[in-house]
Amino acid sequence: MTEIAALERQVQALIAAGRFAAAEALLRPHLASGSGPIPLWRLLARTLRPQGRIAETRAIQELLVEAVPGDLPGRFDLAETALLLGDFERGWREYHWRYSLPHTTRIERKVQRPRWDGRRIEGKTLLIHDEQGFGDTFQFIRMVPWAKARGGARLILEIAPELLTLARRTEGFDQLITRGTLPPAFDVHCEMMSLPMVMGLTLADLPGKIPYLAPDPQRLARWRRRLAKLPRPLVALVWAGRPEHHNDANRSTALAGLAPLALPGITFLAVQKGPKAAEAKAPPTGMSLVPLGDEIRDFEDTTAILAIADLLISVDSSPVHLAGALGRPAWVLLPFVPDWRWLLEREDTPWYPSVKLFRQDRGGDWSGALARAAAALAALRDGR
Repeated sequence: MTEIAALERQVQALIAAGRFAAAEALLRPHLASGSGPIPLWRLLARTLRPQGRIAETRAIQELLVEAVPGDLPGRFDLAETALLLGDFERGWREYHWRYSLPHTTRIERKVQRPRWDGRRIEGKTLLIHDEQGFGDTFQFIRMVPWAKARGGARLILEIAPELLTLARRTEGFDQLITRGTLPPAFDVHCEMMSLPMVMGLTLADLPGKIPYLAPDPQRLARWRRRLAKLPRPLVALVWAGRPEHHNDANRSTALAGLAPLALPGITFLAVQKGPKAAEAKAPPTGMSLVPLGDEIRDFEDTTAILAIADLLISVDSSPVHLAGALGRPAWVLLPFVPDWRWLLEREDTPWYPSVKLFRQDRGGDWSGALARAAAALAALRDGR
């Protein structure tokens, strides 16, 4: 047992250092017979996934779920892998186990009403509440009118205060309330990201009506005036997501890392928010960059800017989902093993017809993705 514990510590250190192949090599002799301690199999899955060996990862995760069905983190890991592979049926079912995990405790709601199961409930009231990041809400709010049509109920939509005004211009709800306020009486509820499970969402159902979000006319007019004198094309730029995100180190980069995009004849608009926004004050050599972070008060401003810009180039972050929901062109720079919603080995996404994907060729190496994006950007600038 002491030997196994020491091996676990050694493997975990290698994983933390990003040395996944070395960690795998340490584990393999102990699992060569096809059996072995469950913690070592869990670690093996953690070494395979970052190497892009997703099918092998899923096979191990399925064995672990079968062996220890009460291991909720294991079921959540399987959910994300199945969804990444496009297996929505299994993926959404396992995604139901996302609560009560260390990184989801803060978003779990204890609702003393049954969860809607997708059936017709005329004469009842359904509460749908958002639950996770802003990008998740932008992505899944499209399903609210689908739920209204399916259930036939009176529908209350509960939304984060930062998104309340945007949500007012969407469809499908009878009453809109702010998260953190006491909701009116309701009969059944559903988390926004449980709608795919209860409604049996498939890839064929996507994307639905596009656009399903729209800018505020007054903000749009103000930003048109602000940006009117800037030479086109206007390319909005985001290089980092929320630093609190569990995978932020893989999905984000520094503005300096986007130097290959610094082509002449293009005006970049820095719509980056958060700690990384300060990098806009020192853009890469040759990049004509207008820092807008300090002028952007909320998502209404970002929405208006994206409605005006010719293109958004961004790492995997909430503005990507906002642009997609607006039907605006966006190019996403994705890590070698991306978040589950971007699937594998494709340059487009079923979620948003206006979005194009540029993937890393190797873990931690943005050079290939940036070279392809730079070539596409030059073609856009030159009208090709």
